[in-house]
Amino acid sequence: MLEKLPHAVGSALSGLKAGLDTTAYHQDFESVPETIALTSPAFADGASLPARFTEDGPGVSPPLAWSGLPAGTSRVVLLVEDAGSPTPKPLVHLIAWNLPAQESLSEGDLASTAGEGRGHDLGKNSFLKDQWLPPDPPTGHGPHAYLFQIYALSAPLDLPASPGRAALIEAMAGRVLAKGCLTGLYERR
Repeated sequence: MLEKLPHAVGSALSGLKAGLDTTAYHQDFESVPETIALTSPAFADGASLPARFTEDGPGVSPPLAWSGLPAGTSRVVLLVEDAGSPTPKPLVHLIAWNLPAQESLSEGDLASTAGEGRGHDLGKNSFLKDQWLPPDPPTGHGPHAYLFQIYALSAPLDLPASPGRAALIEAMAGRVLAKGCLTGLYERR
């Protein structure tokens, strides 16, 4: 959708970005220990996301793996936010909650426009869909930083189906044992 914005509009908005400090990782859970290693065989931390995970490709969810969960981890939450979006708060690209602690995710495991995934508990992205929202930055806006955030929880979350970001953050309060982050960059020139 945003790829259709003219380059001049994207360029004019290039100074407007939500910012890293508005993400859950840096705002809501800033004091949580960073002891989880979150990686992907498809891209390195701080590197470009391959187009196949974006609106410029099929838009499947990327493969992810984590290690270093602390003792007592019951469940894991994966939250993906776009810190570069031209909005006051980051766009939410994914909420996956109550993931088993020992699990990694293969490419396409999460529901998206490209497929149904493996049936994980998903919450609403910023477009109000329970699925992976493929990156779709405006042309000329500059690089966007997509923060793949993982949180180890001491207990499963008791949430209604399809929670949004605010409900997720509230339910996680007091249950987060550790966190980790993987940043993927994407830009349309």
